[in-house]
Amino acid sequence: APVLASAIRFKYAVVGASVAALLIAGFAFATLGGEFIPTLQEGDFNFDFILPQGASLSQTVKTSMQAARMLRQFPEVKMVVGKTGTSEIPMDVMPTEGTDMIIILKDKSDWTTTDDYNHLGELMAEKLRNIPGVFVEQSQPIQMRFNDLMTGVTQDVAVKIFGENLDSLALLADKVAATIQTIDGAGEPKIRRVTGLPQIAVQYDRSRLAQYGISVKTMNQVVTTAFAGQKAGIVFENERRFDLVMRLDSAYRNSISDVSDLFVPLPNGGQIPLSQVATIGFKDGPAEIGREAGKRCIVIGFNLKGRDVQSVVNDMQAKLNKQIKLPLGYYFTYGGSFENLQKATERLLIALPIALLLIFILLYFTFHSAKQAALIFTAIPMSAIGGVFALLLRGMPFSISAGVGFIALFGVAVLNGIVLIGTFNDLEEEGFDDIIQRVKEGTKIRLRPVLMTATVASLGFLPMALSHGAGAEVQKPLATVVIGGLLSATFLTLVVLPLLYLIFTKKSTERHLLSIKNAPLVTSIFVLFAFFSPNLFSSNFLSSNLFAQKHITIEEAVAIGLQQNLYLRVNDAEIAKANAHINTAAALPKTGVFIENEDLRPSDPEGILKAGLSQTLDFPTVYPAKRQLAIQQAKQVSLNKGISEIRLRRTIHLVYYDLWYLYDKKKLFTRLDTLYSKLADAADLRTKTGEATGLERIAAAAKSSEQKAALRQVEKDIAIGEQALMQLLNSTERIAPSDKSLEKIVLDLPATVSASHPQLAFQQQNIAIAQAEKHLQNQQNLPDFSGRIFSQRAYGKPNPYSGFSLTIGIPLFAANAEKQNVAKLEIALQEKLFAQQAQALAAAQIEANNRTIQAQIALEYYEKTGLPQAHDIIAAATLAYKSGEISYATLSLYLSQATDIQQNYLNSLARYNQAATEQTFLAISW
Repeated sequence: APVLASAIRFKYAVVGASVAALLIAGFAFATLGGEFIPTLQEGDFNFDFILPQGASLSQTVKTSMQAARMLRQFPEVKMVVGKTGTSEIPMDVMPTEGTDMIIILKDKSDWTTTDDYNHLGELMAEKLRNIPGVFVEQSQPIQMRFNDLMTGVTQDVAVKIFGENLDSLALLADKVAATIQTIDGAGEPKIRRVTGLPQIAVQYDRSRLAQYGISVKTMNQVVTTAFAGQKAGIVFENERRFDLVMRLDSAYRNSISDVSDLFVPLPNGGQIPLSQVATIGFKDGPAEIGREAGKRCIVIGFNLKGRDVQSVVNDMQAKLNKQIKLPLGYYFTYGGSFENLQKATERLLIALPIALLLIFILLYFTFHSAKQAALIFTAIPMSAIGGVFALLLRGMPFSISAGVGFIALFGVAVLNGIVLIGTFNDLEEEGFDDIIQRVKEGTKIRLRPVLMTATVASLGFLPMALSHGAGAEVQKPLATVVIGGLLSATFLTLVVLPLLYLIFTKKSTERHLLSIKNAPLVTSIFVLFAFFSPNLFSSNFLSSNLFAQKHITIEEAVAIGLQQNLYLRVNDAEIAKANAHINTAAALPKTGVFIENEDLRPSDPEGILKAGLSQTLDFPTVYPAKRQLAIQQAKQVSLNKGISEIRLRRTIHLVYYDLWYLYDKKKLFTRLDTLYSKLADAADLRTKTGEATGLERIAAAAKSSEQKAALRQVEKDIAIGEQALMQLLNSTERIAPSDKSLEKIVLDLPATVSASHPQLAFQQQNIAIAQAEKHLQNQQNLPDFSGRIFSQRAYGKPNPYSGFSLTIGIPLFAANAEKQNVAKLEIALQEKLFAQQAQALAAAQIEANNRTIQAQIALEYYEKTGLPQAHDIIAAATLAYKSGEISYATLSLYLSQATDIQQNYLNSLARYNQAATEQTFLAISW
């Protein structure tokens, strides 16, 4: 009671301090670091034991046995098992120089060397490193397999460098490994070896080959036949046949000297050793060419030592970006458990806000008041404060286990808020009009229930928080978050929540919506969401998650494209330019200004000076001819825009319907994925119960995996199609076709190409331009005029005189006749092009019509017969398989037939729509 009374007296200071504590907790959360899940102590070790590149299998086995004997000297070791190379079924692919050494340890009570698990592993690794030339990496069996299955990398963290040149990748990998060794918490880096595999190289001496008359083809054939084998015939055994291959006996294929001593036949019948005409020696070649996403890559992996993966990767990224400059076309990616952390965090950033939103909705429907729901919602950030500081005090980074703990914590914290606010409402109904008295009484009544709720949950998680047994690493973060959060949530629920109730509740009738005075509360909720989901309010998240793609019809897509497409805006600029050019048709040439000196009388020492103006004019009919030519050219630019619009409509239709087809294909593949997943589960169950063989389970799992890969491929195709449609529409919003099933385009078109087709109209305009050009040349063949006026008045002569001159230019020598002839030829050319264009369009219309009819025939079969039969086949075959009437092999045949029919239907519908679009474009019936 005294604490609550003091808090009410200084309510704004207490609320402000709580908000400050939330902000501090948010800052502390950013410094915690992160990891996917805490590393479990499995009780056994796994050492990756690798010899130098090119080591033989026998040497690897010998060295591995030596290492096993060294490990068995530790009294804690119960058994050492080594797996070298790749087995017949390559579930774990390794080179022959690599060995997985699994060390099974005794019970910890029997340990004598040390009681520390990590220290024991370091002692073992240090002893193994005394073997010259080997690479030893410490891990755990389950941890290594888990990393490999999830991300394809056995280490905790992997840096992948993508590029084209193997030598450049190897050089960059060495630099990256050297940088990683300087990072605190990073173990010894392991570079996936891409070079250094010894190869026998045979380099021909072409001059010696020429002396002996031997061709390179003959040399290649001899070497290939001797060591790789050459087909010499066929051996028949009843209906089976086998290739008869000829090559040297294995006794002569053991060393490089066998290659050097290989005899090569000469054209004259003699023989010489291969070493006489070639240089044979060892050469380092590529050991492995790793690829990912279609590009070459090299992997540098390392395990963690005493630090969380998020902090190590952040330090590594900062150093790599600063110290290593990659060539053009090369780039880094990061994998391992860091990749798992990123994926899990991305999912959590979506799931957590949705969970919080659902909590708020449930609170609103419980109290029928957004204000009271928001008040209770403040328990969530209050509980988060204690959870963050608890992790910080125990030195634990944020992990998915801690994230799950936060979600569990929010439920308990909200429950306490519901208890308290519900009591306040009950007291108000009972007649407690004094809000302060109501708060004091309600808090006193609900003190024990709130404390009991928090205490029971805390005591329940306490064994997990203090556990040191198997799985304690995963349990501790979850329990720590819940216990620490409940400590802060309990205090803040009993103190701060009543204060917020006082601040935002009036004595008048309670309203159901938040008023503007509730802005601090809304701000706290915003801080909560930003704290737990910093990417929630980013533009990328809003565009890709909260605001999903917009479904539009084809008519809406065309309207958007015609309004926003950049190429059409370029056409508008060209039209404006052409219209402005019309006004230049009447422009006159430049006016000349001249000064002349005539000295006709020797007695006149100053001569005769005169100044004046000169001007040249075309024949008056030339200017209308120029204007007419400019008008025709402007019409051509306008017609060109019309063609651009038609082409844009056609392209939008093709891209839209192709994207629509891909969406339907995704729906089909999703149904098939669900079907094959269920069948895989059924096959697994039948195998476990002994009704089927293991082969059936493997085949079903393989088919399910294949279908999932096909579904992912379709999703990638959809992303490409969406990007293409967005580019056509010049839209930054994700646009998708109609959410209905793919529809068939309905055609109602004329049988022939219209004479007003834009392409024909454009070609007709070319004829009009050629005619206007001919008319202009005819007008320019008429006389032109030039004249000038002059005067002496500017020089102050006592007897000044003025005058003028006029010149008429007459085309006496037919200077413009060739241009007129060229204009006539241009008209004839454009008329022939018009006829050719009309013929080509007519032929294209017939071809498009035939393709449409052809696609319609196939489509009618699938609509009337194929699809119903496919549905019946799937239903009947699936039921028969589950009841044990047919085998999985028979089921696969039936399902393949049915799914082929469904896919063929979609493909036929897509081909029909494409052909119909082309036919519509030719008919211009949009």
